[in-house]
Amino acid sequence: MNARIEAPFGVLGLTVRNGRLSEIAFLPEGEPLLRPSDPLSIEVCRQLEAYLHDPDFEFDLPLDPEGTAFQKKVWHKISAIPKGKTLQYGEIARLLSSSPRAVGQACGSNPIPIVIPCHRVVSKSGLGGFMHHADGNPISVKKWLLAHESD
Repeated sequence: MNARIEAPFGVLGLTVRNGRLSEIAFLPEGEPLLRPSDPLSIEVCRQLEAYLHDPDFEFDLPLDPEGTAFQKKVWHKISAIPKGKTLQYGEIARLLSSSPRAVGQACGSNPIPIVIPCHRVVSKSGLGGFMHHADGNPISVKKWLLAHESD
């Protein structure tokens, strides 16, 4: 992990690899913070902090999400969902000729949440899951992100 910064819902840990952001991890409150030491990590932290203060902030970072070809197609589709909007798993599935469950699995496997806004994907009957969870703290984070963007 190249840095850990405080967020309203815990700590965000970030990893850069080969000059690109490869992972953002949601860590529990109280996790020790870690100052970024390389230029890209400093910039990622700056942009994440800007977004956490201003939901209109738009990320401009080199990304390297590791995943299957299908997962990358899903992540590309959800990256196009504008702030303050949501799409249902089924809507994305139809766009990709897939199933809502497969889209949900790809969303849950997203290694760069927030920047690739998987929190903007919801179920037909409610919020749906977040990070392969249907309840608990991950759902609280999803609710926070959606509320932050709806202001």
